[in-house]
Amino acid sequence: MLFSFYILDRPDTSEQRLALRPAQYEHLGKVEDRILTGGPLLADDGETMIGSLLVIDFPDQMAAENWLANAPFTTGGVFGEATVRPYKSNWPRV
Repeated sequence: MLFSFYILDRPDTSEQRLALRPAQYEHLGKVEDRILTGGPLLADDGETMIGSLLVIDFPDQMAAENWLANAPFTTGGVFGEATVRPYKSNWPRV
């Protein structure tokens, strides 16, 4: 089942985000074949990263939440408020 991850960074964590990015990408690599889409959420300036939006296939909600709980951006204090919800992709049409 697909799950959407809408995650806002904690304030003033841009340096932590950059430092933890290699570890976060390694964590993402473990589910790379199950990622539908993903990337940073941007501030109004179109450049400043303020969070992340991901859509990833997991067996269930608990697996999705456990994956997020163990993400370096979570354990390293970058991720703040997060919403994980089941997601249905209608586009592109298959």
